[in-house]
Amino acid sequence: MGEDRTDGAGRRETAPEVVPLRTLLAYVRPHAPGLVTATLLSGLAAVLALAQPLVVKRVFSDLSASRPVTTVVLVIVALFLAEAVLGALQGYLLGRIGEGIVLNLRTTLVGRLLRWPLATHERHRSGDLISRVSTDSTAVRSALASSLTEILAGVLTFVGSLALMLFLDPLMLGLTLGCLVVAVLAVFAVSVRIMGATVQAQRSVGRLSAGLERALRAIRTVKLSTAEEREQEQLVGEVRDAYRAGVRQAKLEALVHPVTSVAVQGALVLVLGIGGARVAHGSMELGELIAFLLYLLYLAVPMGTLFASVTDLQAGRAALARVEELVREPLETGPPDVPDPADGTGPQGPAGARGAEDPPDAPAVVVRAVGFAYPSRPGVPALEHMEFEVPRLSRTALVGPSGAGKSSVLALIGRLYDPDSGAIELFGRDVRDLPINELRGMIGHVEQDAPVLAGTLRSNLTYACPDASAEQLADVLRKTNLADFVDALPDGLETDVGDGGVLLSGGQRQRVAIARMLLKRPEVLLLDEVTSQMDAENEHLLQETLREAARTCTVLVVAHRLSTVRDADQILVVDEGRVRARGTHASLLREDALYAHLASTQFLPSGMCENSEGNFPEGFELTSG
Repeated sequence: MGEDRTDGAGRRETAPEVVPLRTLLAYVRPHAPGLVTATLLSGLAAVLALAQPLVVKRVFSDLSASRPVTTVVLVIVALFLAEAVLGALQGYLLGRIGEGIVLNLRTTLVGRLLRWPLATHERHRSGDLISRVSTDSTAVRSALASSLTEILAGVLTFVGSLALMLFLDPLMLGLTLGCLVVAVLAVFAVSVRIMGATVQAQRSVGRLSAGLERALRAIRTVKLSTAEEREQEQLVGEVRDAYRAGVRQAKLEALVHPVTSVAVQGALVLVLGIGGARVAHGSMELGELIAFLLYLLYLAVPMGTLFASVTDLQAGRAALARVEELVREPLETGPPDVPDPADGTGPQGPAGARGAEDPPDAPAVVVRAVGFAYPSRPGVPALEHMEFEVPRLSRTALVGPSGAGKSSVLALIGRLYDPDSGAIELFGRDVRDLPINELRGMIGHVEQDAPVLAGTLRSNLTYACPDASAEQLADVLRKTNLADFVDALPDGLETDVGDGGVLLSGGQRQRVAIARMLLKRPEVLLLDEVTSQMDAENEHLLQETLREAARTCTVLVVAHRLSTVRDADQILVVDEGRVRARGTHASLLREDALYAHLASTQFLPSGMCENSEGNFPEGFELTSG
């Protein structure tokens, strides 16, 4: 199947296992009635085709005996027409079944990809996944629908032709089989290599898709870095790899037809020579020779179909191997999700509606001795014995150097990852004991890069709350200072934001992401560097919004701007994966050197870093701007 290799992003690619035929049949099983019908139609068409040489033999016999042949000719025409109609019906049925198989396969893949753990996504390139869902699934269609049925029909026609040839002349059948056996062995030897070539071709296309998706997603960076030539060179390299793999596959597939033709033509020459001599000596009738020749020619069609179908089947198995790699990946684990209550807006109803099983006095969030390393960096701990509590309806801030583990904590709370040790509780319940949808229905997480999806402003704002009313939308637009911006747009909320929100500024994307989570009315609001691209006015308005939000939900915010967190009820100083200090802004300025150092390096308004005595901490220098 080919050696393992590393892709352009440094990820290890392993050769997929050969998919057994029973796996193919598992995908076919839901469409078995249609495939059986198509096979029966194909078989009936084959029977009609096999009857034609016998009728032709009858024509020559009647002509030799000076008998009328009108009826026999009409029978031949009827056989031709009936075979054509059955072939058309079979083709339509197979096409419909094939599209149904692709529909089911793509539906399964899309559903599973969206439910993979985040760590699994990080092991794959998005472009390659897209290629497998689109291109590979199409190759599977040919193998599962057309190839299997055509193999069955081809075998029936082939065996039927051989049986009738045996009936007509066993000697010439033996000569024919000698030629055909050589062709069969050669084609099967080639088909095994075709499967390996197909895998390489599909992998090359996957890498090309992934590389192109990577470059287009960061097209501004590519242009500003004048990296067009370098990106083109890398992508053209993938194009050439795909070309070479495709040529190798085409070269192998091109061998199939000549081998078949040579075998049939060799048999034809032998039959014509020996059969002609026997007719000349009177040991064989001319009609029998013509019928035998017609059956020999008929063998060329099922043989070509059989060999081509075997080739398609091998290519389909290679494509299915890549698809099965995705299907076998485990999904996010957790208890079964529970249905939403009829009167609720989320898995547990309106924000703040806690279940009876939750301890009434439990903190909103408890992090207990959590240790964690990202799956892609197993030897590098991101968190080590992290511990803290977040009271209900409070504002807690996480501050610390970059890479200290602040964003990692938020990711663990929402179970984007699971801790390696320790536990995280939400309202007194371990997050691993909560159904995934229930847990995430309680949380509003605004990520550090404030992702915005391609689509309209409205679709982005209502993404987490599709049934939001116009009044609720207007309220969050006001709270995030987006109302005037939306009103100034010709299409208002129906304005397209571009791929990844490229038509919005950085600050606008952050405010859209915050508005989306506020509209969701979560019980715990997680904010990760949400003011990094905001101006002073919008940041000030956000502080007011957070104070208002803390009256109905618990707020946990990560920030490097101390202006964002100075009024927090609790500030946690995180360093090297641990909480090294906790307190208020004023107490931490006095008691924690790291916090004081961080404060001294920020662009803060006058008076922000004063301690309780009205003095700045030692080493603090107020910078302008």
